[in-house]
Amino acid sequence: MSDRTPVCLSIAASDSGGGAGIQADLKAFAAQGTHGTTAIVGLTAQSTVAVTRIEPVSPAMIVEQARVVIDDLGVDAVKIGMVGTRETIAAVAEALDLLPAGVPVVLDPVMVAESGARLLSADARRDLVETLLPRTTVVTPNLPEALALVGGVDGIDADASDADVERIARGVRDLGPDAVIVTGGHRDEASDLLLTAEDDVVLLPGERFPDGAAHGSGCTHSSTLAARLALGDDLPRAARVARLIAGRSVRGGLRDVGAGAGPVDVLDLATRRRVSERQATAGDLALEAP
Repeated sequence: MSDRTPVCLSIAASDSGGGAGIQADLKAFAAQGTHGTTAIVGLTAQSTVAVTRIEPVSPAMIVEQARVVIDDLGVDAVKIGMVGTRETIAAVAEALDLLPAGVPVVLDPVMVAESGARLLSADARRDLVETLLPRTTVVTPNLPEALALVGGVDGIDADASDADVERIARGVRDLGPDAVIVTGGHRDEASDLLLTAEDDVVLLPGERFPDGAAHGSGCTHSSTLAARLALGDDLPRAARVARLIAGRSVRGGLRDVGAGAGPVDVLDLATRRRVSERQATAGDLALEAP
């Protein structure tokens, strides 16, 4: 195993509330022991309750951010999040073409924020399918996103069976990615379903935490997946770790942050606070000792 620290590149938008987007990706990369880098495609004025403004970054700047990272640091895996517009998608495709062959690309097809705000324009959806999916190693839609990618399937909703989800996953894979993970967060059955390039179907069961804080859960899942691929995991193992970490991050999410859906906690901040408090107390006692 190389001593070099694996480098992950997030191509996504900034979330000013710190719960999703670039901010969530960097935390997830760090939690897995990888170095996170970014090509920011847009700025959002966003809280736990709303997205009030979105401003895209220029296509040339998107490509240049990626180029300098790839040229200097090298990139072992890429995660793509919110892309928003057709111009952004074209720039992201150009950035991906700068990567060496074989670098895994994880695409989280972000269409709607946890607050309900629409994050992908209608005219950009076709470009995402036609331009980015064929460049993708694994795409990670939730069930509504998977249905949107394939154009909808009558009679499929949250109570979809595993067989239904497998059929939808095959429809998504037919659009060009090597593999598909349909995540279980929007299903009655919380399992993720992985359809590999070799046509294996792997169910990844996990608990549902309805009282957790889920803002950024999709970003955390896809970024953890990218980090595990950068570390050398095969896809089934990477997918299992991503499912586990995403679930734990929701379970321990920061319910006391914001008035809406609180952010997930991939860094286990509550535990870190307790440790810090113990260390501070121990330090204070040491200072008071004669």
